[in-house]
Amino acid sequence: MAAREEKEVKLFGIWSSPYVHRVQWALKIKGVQYDYIEEDLSNKSPLLLEFNPVHKKVPVLVYKGKPIAESLIILEFIEETWKNNPILPEDPYDRAMARFWAKFGTDKLSPPLWQVFISQGKEQEEAHTAATENLMVLEQELKGKKFFSGERIGFVDISLGWMAHSIPIQEEITKLKMITEEKFPLLSAWMEAFISSPLVRDYLPPRDKLLLRCQAIREDFLAKKNG
Repeated sequence: MAAREEKEVKLFGIWSSPYVHRVQWALKIKGVQYDYIEEDLSNKSPLLLEFNPVHKKVPVLVYKGKPIAESLIILEFIEETWKNNPILPEDPYDRAMARFWAKFGTDKLSPPLWQVFISQGKEQEEAHTAATENLMVLEQELKGKKFFSGERIGFVDISLGWMAHSIPIQEEITKLKMITEEKFPLLSAWMEAFISSPLVRDYLPPRDKLLLRCQAIREDFLAKKNG
């Protein structure tokens, strides 16, 4: 069975992408074997362009020759295709709320956190304020829970998991703290629990390598803004 699945499932990604990691974590939880194809986004492969002609981005999951793009859509496909170890709740309302919080991370949290990272001065301060407000909303959502999904990692945790690895790196580079144990005790505990999970840690990019990449990204953005 494992050998057959390895031929049926392929994942196109890049080592540093938090969106790719989402898919890897979900496949790990489900126990799905797959072939991983590392892409060079500066020289995209013909297969990637064929499988994702609209966005031309990773991740792309290919199952039985059929491609699925966009990480959150891929997560839902994985959930519907492999029924074991569910990552979404069974109750329809709870499932809807899980999708809500995943979308909250994409729409309300990622943009200001990104602006904090690629800006400075007044623009950075305003983005920091917006990000802090949305982080406080997530802090409240964690009350009484180890993970957003309860006692084990689920859809929302996978969707927001990039925070656990990326935010500390961004804090180190910008010298600006976003999440402290004093202000965000529940989020801090969640980040530690998430990143320490065997389901997660095997698919985290090397910290030093990611740090250098993020430093270069910030310097490039600042140079363009100041140029």
